[in-house]
Amino acid sequence: MTIGITGFDYQRVTVADGVALNVAVGGAGRPVVLLHGFPQTHLMWRHVAADLAADHTVICPDLRGYGASDKPPARDEDTYAKRTMAADVVALARALGHERFALAGHDRGALVAVRAGLDHPDVVTHLASLDVLPTLDMWDVLHGASAAVAFHLYLMAQPPGLPERMISASADAFFGHFLDAWGADPAALPADVRAEYLRASREAVDSIVADYRASAGVDVAHDRADRDAGRRLAMPVAVVQQDWGAALGYDAEAVWRAWAPDLEHRTTTAGHFMAEEAPAEISAALRALLAR
Repeated sequence: MTIGITGFDYQRVTVADGVALNVAVGGAGRPVVLLHGFPQTHLMWRHVAADLAADHTVICPDLRGYGASDKPPARDEDTYAKRTMAADVVALARALGHERFALAGHDRGALVAVRAGLDHPDVVTHLASLDVLPTLDMWDVLHGASAAVAFHLYLMAQPPGLPERMISASADAFFGHFLDAWGADPAALPADVRAEYLRASREAVDSIVADYRASAGVDVAHDRADRDAGRRLAMPVAVVQQDWGAALGYDAEAVWRAWAPDLEHRTTTAGHFMAEEAPAEISAALRALLAR
Protein backbone atom coordinates (compact mmCIF):
# COMPACT_ATOMS: atom_id res chain seq x y z
CA MET A 1 0.00 0.00 0.00
CA THR A 2 1.44 3.36 -1.01
CA ILE A 3 -1.25 5.78 0.24
CA GLY A 4 -3.75 5.61 3.08
CA ILE A 5 -6.46 7.45 5.01
CA THR A 6 -4.96 10.51 6.67
CA GLY A 7 -5.06 10.39 10.46
CA PHE A 8 -5.95 6.69 10.65
CA ASP A 9 -3.75 4.04 12.23
CA TYR A 10 -2.88 0.91 10.27
CA GLN A 11 -2.45 -2.63 11.49
CA ARG A 12 -2.75 -6.21 10.35
CA VAL A 13 -5.27 -8.33 12.23
CA THR A 14 -5.50 -12.12 12.00
CA VAL A 15 -9.12 -13.12 11.37
CA ALA A 16 -8.84 -16.78 10.34
CA ASP A 17 -6.24 -19.50 10.04
CA GLY A 18 -3.54 -18.04 7.82
CA VAL A 19 -5.54 -14.92 6.93
CA ALA A 20 -4.80 -11.41 8.19
CA LEU A 21 -6.54 -8.24 7.04
CA ASN A 22 -4.99 -4.85 6.50
CA VAL A 23 -7.16 -2.35 8.40
CA ALA A 24 -7.25 1.39 8.98
CA VAL A 25 -8.81 2.54 12.26
CA GLY A 26 -9.64 6.08 13.33
CA GLY A 27 -11.86 8.09 15.63
CA ALA A 28 -13.69 7.11 18.81
CA GLY A 29 -17.25 6.21 19.69
CA ARG A 30 -19.78 3.66 18.49
CA PRO A 31 -18.02 1.41 15.95
CA VAL A 32 -18.77 1.50 12.24
CA VAL A 33 -17.12 -0.91 9.80
CA LEU A 34 -16.83 0.19 6.15
CA LEU A 35 -16.28 -2.41 3.41
CA HIS A 36 -14.98 -1.43 -0.03
CA GLY A 37 -16.02 -2.50 -3.52
CA PHE A 38 -14.44 -3.46 -6.84
CA PRO A 39 -11.95 -2.61 -8.23
CA GLN A 40 -10.95 -0.71 -5.13
CA THR A 41 -9.52 -0.96 -1.63
CA HIS A 42 -10.44 0.50 1.75
CA LEU A 43 -9.11 3.81 0.39
CA MET A 44 -12.47 4.45 -1.31
CA TRP A 45 -13.84 5.40 2.12
CA ARG A 46 -11.21 8.09 2.80
CA HIS A 47 -13.65 11.05 2.77
CA VAL A 48 -16.58 9.35 4.51
CA ALA A 49 -14.32 7.69 7.09
CA ALA A 50 -12.73 11.00 8.06
CA ASP A 51 -16.17 12.55 8.54
CA LEU A 52 -17.60 9.68 10.60
CA ALA A 53 -14.46 9.52 12.75
CA ALA A 54 -15.54 12.76 14.42
CA ASP A 55 -17.88 10.72 16.63
CA HIS A 56 -17.42 7.06 15.75
CA THR A 57 -14.69 4.45 15.78
CA VAL A 58 -14.32 3.83 12.06
CA ILE A 59 -12.83 0.53 10.87
CA CYS A 60 -11.85 0.23 7.20
CA PRO A 61 -10.36 -3.12 6.18
CA ASP A 62 -9.21 -4.42 2.85
CA LEU A 63 -11.37 -7.46 2.23
CA ARG A 64 -9.80 -10.91 2.06
CA GLY A 65 -8.24 -11.18 -1.38
CA TYR A 66 -7.96 -7.42 -1.95
CA GLY A 67 -5.52 -4.60 -1.29
CA ALA A 68 -2.90 -5.34 1.35
CA SER A 69 -4.92 -8.11 3.01
CA ASP A 70 -3.97 -11.77 2.61
CA LYS A 71 -5.02 -13.56 -0.55
CA PRO A 72 -5.28 -17.27 0.24
CA PRO A 73 -5.54 -19.65 -2.73
CA ALA A 74 -9.13 -20.70 -3.40
CA ARG A 75 -8.86 -24.29 -2.22
CA ASP A 76 -12.64 -24.75 -2.39
CA GLU A 77 -15.79 -22.71 -2.97
CA ASP A 78 -15.87 -21.51 0.63
CA THR A 79 -12.52 -19.69 0.57
CA TYR A 80 -14.11 -16.58 -0.96
CA ALA A 81 -17.73 -17.23 -0.06
CA LYS A 82 -19.38 -14.09 1.31
CA ARG A 83 -20.15 -16.18 4.40
CA THR A 84 -16.41 -16.65 4.97
CA MET A 85 -15.63 -13.00 4.24
CA ALA A 86 -18.42 -11.90 6.61
CA ALA A 87 -16.93 -14.08 9.33
CA ASP A 88 -13.61 -12.29 8.69
CA VAL A 89 -15.30 -8.97 9.43
CA VAL A 90 -16.92 -10.19 12.64
CA ALA A 91 -13.58 -11.61 13.79
CA LEU A 92 -11.83 -8.36 12.90
CA ALA A 93 -14.23 -6.23 14.93
CA ARG A 94 -14.01 -8.63 17.87
CA ALA A 95 -10.21 -8.54 17.77
CA LEU A 96 -10.43 -4.74 17.96
CA GLY A 97 -12.71 -4.99 20.99
CA HIS A 98 -16.15 -4.61 19.42
CA GLU A 99 -18.77 -7.33 19.88
CA ARG A 100 -21.43 -5.30 18.03
CA PHE A 101 -21.05 -2.74 15.27
CA ALA A 102 -22.75 -0.94 12.40
CA LEU A 103 -21.73 -2.10 8.94
CA ALA A 104 -21.72 -0.37 5.56
CA GLY A 105 -20.55 -1.87 2.29
CA HIS A 106 -20.14 -0.73 -1.29
CA ASP A 107 -20.42 -3.09 -4.26
CA ARG A 108 -18.60 -6.33 -3.31
CA GLY A 109 -18.32 -5.10 0.26
CA ALA A 110 -22.08 -4.66 0.37
CA LEU A 111 -22.54 -8.33 -0.54
CA VAL A 112 -20.29 -9.21 2.39
CA ALA A 113 -22.25 -6.82 4.61
CA VAL A 114 -25.60 -8.37 3.69
CA ARG A 115 -24.28 -11.85 4.40
CA ALA A 116 -22.93 -10.62 7.75
CA GLY A 117 -26.34 -9.19 8.58
CA LEU A 118 -28.06 -12.47 7.76
CA ASP A 119 -25.51 -14.71 9.47
CA HIS A 120 -24.79 -12.50 12.49
CA PRO A 121 -27.98 -10.55 13.30
CA ASP A 122 -26.98 -10.13 16.95
CA VAL A 123 -23.69 -8.54 15.96
CA VAL A 124 -24.63 -6.13 13.14
CA THR A 125 -26.68 -3.26 14.61
CA HIS A 126 -27.27 -1.25 11.41
CA LEU A 127 -26.60 -2.13 7.77
CA ALA A 128 -25.99 0.03 4.69
CA SER A 129 -25.58 -1.11 1.10
CA LEU A 130 -24.26 1.11 -1.68
CA ASP A 131 -25.10 0.39 -5.33
CA VAL A 132 -25.62 -3.34 -5.41
CA LEU A 133 -28.39 -5.91 -5.04
CA PRO A 134 -28.24 -9.06 -2.91
CA THR A 135 -26.45 -11.77 -4.87
CA LEU A 136 -29.49 -13.89 -5.71
CA ASP A 137 -31.45 -10.89 -6.98
CA MET A 138 -28.47 -9.55 -8.91
CA TRP A 139 -28.53 -12.59 -11.18
CA ASP A 140 -32.33 -12.61 -11.40
CA VAL A 141 -32.60 -9.06 -12.80
CA LEU A 142 -30.02 -9.54 -15.56
CA HIS A 143 -31.81 -10.44 -18.80
CA GLY A 144 -31.05 -10.30 -22.50
CA ALA A 145 -28.89 -7.60 -24.04
CA SER A 146 -29.16 -5.35 -20.96
CA ALA A 147 -27.12 -7.94 -19.06
CA ALA A 148 -24.10 -6.86 -21.12
CA VAL A 149 -23.50 -4.15 -18.51
CA ALA A 150 -22.47 -6.99 -16.18
CA PHE A 151 -20.23 -8.88 -18.61
CA HIS A 152 -17.53 -9.17 -15.95
CA LEU A 153 -19.85 -11.23 -13.74
CA TYR A 154 -20.19 -13.84 -16.46
CA LEU A 155 -16.49 -13.82 -17.34
CA MET A 156 -15.36 -14.38 -13.76
CA ALA A 157 -18.03 -17.02 -13.17
CA GLN A 158 -16.18 -19.37 -15.55
CA PRO A 159 -14.08 -22.28 -14.21
CA PRO A 160 -10.55 -21.45 -13.02
CA GLY A 161 -8.00 -20.78 -15.73
CA LEU A 162 -9.29 -18.73 -18.63
CA PRO A 163 -10.65 -15.69 -16.72
CA GLU A 164 -7.45 -15.33 -14.72
CA ARG A 165 -5.27 -15.58 -17.84
CA MET A 166 -7.38 -13.12 -19.84
CA ILE A 167 -7.53 -10.53 -17.08
CA SER A 168 -3.86 -10.85 -16.12
CA ALA A 169 -2.86 -10.30 -19.75
CA SER A 170 -4.39 -6.81 -19.71
CA ALA A 171 -5.03 -6.09 -16.05
CA ASP A 172 -4.76 -2.30 -16.14
CA ALA A 173 -7.05 -2.10 -19.18
CA PHE A 174 -9.58 -4.46 -17.57
CA PHE A 175 -9.76 -2.83 -14.15
CA GLY A 176 -9.34 0.66 -15.60
CA HIS A 177 -12.40 0.08 -17.77
CA PHE A 178 -14.62 -0.07 -14.68
CA LEU A 179 -12.97 2.92 -13.03
CA ASP A 180 -13.66 4.92 -16.19
CA ALA A 181 -17.08 3.56 -17.16
CA TRP A 182 -18.80 3.44 -13.77
CA GLY A 183 -17.96 6.89 -12.45
CA ALA A 184 -19.83 10.11 -13.21
CA ASP A 185 -17.01 12.40 -12.02
CA PRO A 186 -13.46 11.46 -13.08
CA ALA A 187 -12.05 14.06 -10.68
CA ALA A 188 -13.33 11.95 -7.76
CA LEU A 189 -10.55 9.44 -8.51
CA PRO A 190 -7.34 11.49 -8.60
CA ALA A 191 -4.31 10.04 -10.34
CA ASP A 192 -2.63 8.67 -7.22
CA VAL A 193 -5.81 6.95 -6.04
CA ARG A 194 -6.54 5.50 -9.47
CA ALA A 195 -2.97 4.21 -9.69
CA GLU A 196 -3.33 2.59 -6.27
CA TYR A 197 -6.54 0.81 -7.30
CA LEU A 198 -4.92 -0.47 -10.49
CA ARG A 199 -1.79 -1.64 -8.67
CA ALA A 200 -3.75 -3.40 -5.96
CA SER A 201 -6.07 -5.06 -8.48
CA ARG A 202 -3.38 -6.30 -10.85
CA GLU A 203 -1.68 -7.93 -7.86
CA ALA A 204 -4.89 -9.70 -6.84
CA VAL A 205 -6.34 -11.10 -10.06
CA ASP A 206 -6.70 -14.68 -8.84
CA SER A 207 -8.42 -13.75 -5.58
CA ILE A 208 -10.68 -11.15 -7.19
CA VAL A 209 -11.84 -13.72 -9.73
CA ALA A 210 -12.36 -16.24 -6.91
CA ASP A 211 -14.52 -13.71 -5.07
CA TYR A 212 -16.70 -13.20 -8.15
CA ARG A 213 -16.79 -16.91 -8.95
CA ALA A 214 -18.19 -17.58 -5.48
CA SER A 215 -21.02 -15.18 -6.25
CA ALA A 216 -22.08 -17.37 -9.16
CA GLY A 217 -22.13 -20.49 -6.99
CA VAL A 218 -21.97 -20.85 -3.25
CA ASP A 219 -23.21 -17.31 -2.53
CA VAL A 220 -26.34 -17.94 -4.59
CA ALA A 221 -26.93 -21.17 -2.69
CA HIS A 222 -26.63 -19.38 0.66
CA ASP A 223 -29.02 -16.60 -0.41
CA ARG A 224 -31.53 -19.08 -1.77
CA ALA A 225 -31.45 -21.10 1.46
CA ASP A 226 -32.13 -17.94 3.46
CA ARG A 227 -34.96 -16.87 1.16
CA ASP A 228 -36.55 -20.32 1.32
CA ALA A 229 -36.30 -20.24 5.12
CA GLY A 230 -37.81 -16.76 5.30
CA ARG A 231 -34.73 -15.19 6.90
CA ARG A 232 -34.51 -11.43 6.61
CA LEU A 233 -32.32 -8.60 7.82
CA ALA A 234 -33.53 -7.77 11.32
CA MET A 235 -31.66 -4.47 11.76
CA PRO A 236 -32.35 -1.02 10.28
CA VAL A 237 -31.15 -1.04 6.66
CA ALA A 238 -30.26 1.85 4.34
CA VAL A 239 -29.75 1.37 0.61
CA VAL A 240 -28.31 4.03 -1.67
CA GLN A 241 -27.97 3.16 -5.34
CA GLN A 242 -28.11 4.51 -8.84
CA ASP A 243 -31.47 4.07 -10.53
CA TRP A 244 -30.65 0.60 -11.81
CA GLY A 245 -34.28 -0.42 -11.46
CA ALA A 246 -35.33 2.03 -14.16
CA ALA A 247 -32.35 1.07 -16.33
CA LEU A 248 -32.88 -2.70 -16.11
CA GLY A 249 -36.64 -2.85 -15.59
CA TYR A 250 -37.25 -3.89 -11.98
CA ASP A 251 -38.48 -2.34 -8.73
CA ALA A 252 -35.27 -1.93 -6.73
CA GLU A 253 -36.99 -0.88 -3.52
CA ALA A 254 -39.32 -3.88 -3.64
CA VAL A 255 -36.37 -6.21 -4.17
CA TRP A 256 -34.68 -4.83 -1.09
CA ARG A 257 -37.80 -4.68 1.05
CA ALA A 258 -38.25 -8.45 0.62
CA TRP A 259 -34.99 -8.80 2.54
CA ALA A 260 -35.18 -5.77 4.84
CA PRO A 261 -38.50 -4.81 6.47
CA ASP A 262 -36.93 -1.80 8.23
CA LEU A 263 -35.66 -0.16 5.03
CA GLU A 264 -34.75 3.33 3.89
CA HIS A 265 -34.14 3.18 0.12
CA ARG A 266 -32.95 6.08 -2.00
CA THR A 267 -31.44 6.67 -5.41
CA THR A 268 -28.57 9.04 -6.15
CA THR A 269 -27.45 10.98 -9.18
CA ALA A 270 -23.83 10.23 -8.27
CA GLY A 271 -22.04 7.50 -10.19
CA HIS A 272 -21.12 4.07 -8.90
CA PHE A 273 -18.19 5.42 -6.88
CA MET A 274 -20.58 7.48 -4.78
CA ALA A 275 -18.54 7.50 -1.56
CA GLU A 276 -15.86 9.35 -3.52
CA GLU A 277 -18.10 11.32 -5.88
CA ALA A 278 -20.64 12.46 -3.27
CA PRO A 279 -19.07 11.84 0.15
CA ALA A 280 -21.25 14.38 1.97
CA GLU A 281 -24.39 12.66 0.66
CA ILE A 282 -23.14 9.23 1.73
CA SER A 283 -21.98 10.44 5.14
CA ALA A 284 -25.40 12.00 5.71
CA ALA A 285 -27.13 8.77 4.69
CA LEU A 286 -24.99 6.74 7.07
CA ARG A 287 -25.55 9.19 9.92
CA ALA A 288 -29.31 9.03 9.32
CA LEU A 289 -29.10 5.22 9.44
CA LEU A 290 -27.11 5.26 12.68
CA ALA A 291 -29.73 7.52 14.26
CA ARG A 292 -32.53 5.01 13.60
